[in-house]
Amino acid sequence: MAVSILDLSALHEPLANQMRETFNNILATSQFVLGKYTSDFEADLAKACECKHAIGVSSGTDALIMSLMALDIKAGDQVITSPFTFFATGGSIARVGATPVFVDIDPVTMNIDPNQIEAAITPNTKAIIPVHIFGLPADMHAINAIAQKHGLHVVEDNAQSVGARIGDKQIGSMGDIGCLSFYPTKNLSACGDAGACLTNDDKLAEKLLSLRLHGQTSQYQHKFIGGNFRIDALHSALLNIKLPYLPTYNAARRSNAALYAQKLADLPINLPLPPEGYTHVYHQYTIRVAQEQRDGLVAHLKANQIGFGVFYPTPLHLQECFAYLNQSQGTLPHSEKAAKQVLSLPVHPLLTEAEIDEVCDVIKDFYTQQV
Repeated sequence: MAVSILDLSALHEPLANQMRETFNNILATSQFVLGKYTSDFEADLAKACECKHAIGVSSGTDALIMSLMALDIKAGDQVITSPFTFFATGGSIARVGATPVFVDIDPVTMNIDPNQIEAAITPNTKAIIPVHIFGLPADMHAINAIAQKHGLHVVEDNAQSVGARIGDKQIGSMGDIGCLSFYPTKNLSACGDAGACLTNDDKLAEKLLSLRLHGQTSQYQHKFIGGNFRIDALHSALLNIKLPYLPTYNAARRSNAALYAQKLADLPINLPLPPEGYTHVYHQYTIRVAQEQRDGLVAHLKANQIGFGVFYPTPLHLQECFAYLNQSQGTLPHSEKAAKQVLSLPVHPLLTEAEIDEVCDVIKDFYTQQV
């Protein structure tokens, strides 16, 4: 049985008529950018994310860039973040002229290790960007305490973890600004690129709204130099159709993760188990296998038509474009080791237990062959 890592067509099918009707309404009104559909979505998203303001933008990457601009991060500044993440995290720092400073990850959670942050702080450090990787929150209590001690901003890269929690707090609302991505593969997905910034700060919200319109404060009057970071009305409208289903989608991902944890428990692999009090939303179900076995397991999954992903095979400090940072091979060993071991399995909300059994049986068959 073939098992795909994600089936967007099946996810959209129950909502297809409502989505088509919404598209037809937008086509009829020709209100294609911002407008009522966006303001409605922003209000509903802020409520769902338990924060005061949500500002829709053109992508998760633009959410990061705009957040750094709103905090006046610029050339000469340093921003601490994780190297074990999608490129946009480090790239956005460089895009505003600042210098990314990569700090190693915790070997268990694969999120940035708070115990290593303070050693990386210099007089030029202005912010920390924790990445909530694969749906698991970073240790925001420790990170916020460090930021407060040193007078630093915190921008949460919450591209993969919308709806995740630490205790009774929803992440994305715990820093100065939280950044969401609605790329089609995300837990809450647009039909194209889109994102959002979250904040509880009224002044930051006002500045973010201005920055997404080239820094405009009134028509043709510009207080800041911003950019074209607007979200399309169609993305807003379609996202707002999906938004009420997000808790159900995330609950299904957690249920699928629990089945994997039960069925793979006896194998020599590390499973993604959240710390006590953390609510994981499993954007990816990422296991860790011995480095010398990953290529073989990947080939075995391919041969049996099992979808998978390797996120991410090269940490950011080893990317060619960041060679100028002089964080060479061996400087961040936990990130480098994770990159050689991680393997993500299908965990999407429509996955059936029969499909999970198929994935697990194929993995068990691989390890049986290794004996």
